[in-house]
Amino acid sequence: MARLHLFDLDGTLLHGTAAPVEISRQLGLEAEIAELERDFVARRIDSPQYAVRVHTLWAELTDAQVTAAFEGAPWLMGIRETWAEIREGGDYCAVISLSPSFFVERLLGWGAHAAYGSVFPAVPFTEPVNPTGILNAAAKVKIANRLCEEFGVGRSDCVAYGDSLSDVELFGAVPVSVAVNADQRLVGLATHSYVGRDLRKAYELVRAAW
Repeated sequence: MARLHLFDLDGTLLHGTAAPVEISRQLGLEAEIAELERDFVARRIDSPQYAVRVHTLWAELTDAQVTAAFEGAPWLMGIRETWAEIREGGDYCAVISLSPSFFVERLLGWGAHAAYGSVFPAVPFTEPVNPTGILNAAAKVKIANRLCEEFGVGRSDCVAYGDSLSDVELFGAVPVSVAVNADQRLVGLATHSYVGRDLRKAYELVRAAW
């Protein structure tokens, strides 16, 4: 039976940062996004409220700036190689993130079979953000279920990789999980834990246990 590997983005594939932070850095809005991130982590705002506020913050955002943020971000090493190995073995890899879809979907070009993020309007923005398209932790499980149906695998054949409390529900829904540079509360829930900068080594923890 094929396996489905489900990867978080912020803090997992991206080391020590998040897509909104990298995008905001291109606009010189580091202080503003830091405040917004603190409000979100402290649960003073939820995912839709965060999206509405960050949409306003990025009123002048261009596609070129998104590209610069993506290309200049501190990605883990070995992402393309890990996904190529997963594909070669007949398995599937997907990214599910709360970050904007226009950033997350760029990972399809690196070899992900699927990439899901919060649905934002196209850049540059000419439309408001629709809160109904913004993902939360529970949505990660729903998307994982859809991907299982799409790829013909069972929940029991899934592996989740994540770093924070937004991954707790997904970790609880699959049999194998890898905490990557993670919050200690998530480490306690994970099957495996990895600290470092190379996704190949995190993937090896799973492969070695098969």
